Amino acid sequence: MKIDITPEILFQTARSGGKGGQNVNKVESMVEGRWHVQSSQLLNEQQKERVAGKLATRITDEGYLLVKSQSERTQLGNKQEVIRKMNQLLAAALVQKKVRRATKPTKAAVEKRIESKKRNTFTKALRRKINKNDLS
Repeated sequence: MKIDITPEILFQTARSGGKGGQNVNKVESMVEGRWHVQSSQLLNEQQKERVAGKLATRITDEGYLLVKSQSERTQLGNKQEVIRKMNQLLAAALVQKKVRRATKPTKAAVEKRIESKKRNTFTKALRRKINKNDLS
């Protein structure tokens, strides 16, 4: 399921940290994207609950999914990176995990396991020290 949340993302810019010289000091190239999960028109209630549960560590106390990017040199590049990251996080959160059904091992598999355990026991028994009392 592919949902594009780009129209609902609020963008904010700031100066990037780290090295970079004169350009970094005067250009606001770091972009921060915020998306309010509960007020979204693109998701139904069940999807909102799933997203809130799976992305709980990335959602602020106010209910915003927060993503930052400062890897690119330009503001536009960082904005596209934020959009890509947010859509990727949302897509991963909306994927339903397959339900695991418990199964029994086959009779042949059980016998094979027991046979290998017997072989192992025999091999290890040969490695033991010989006790003088057992010889008589």
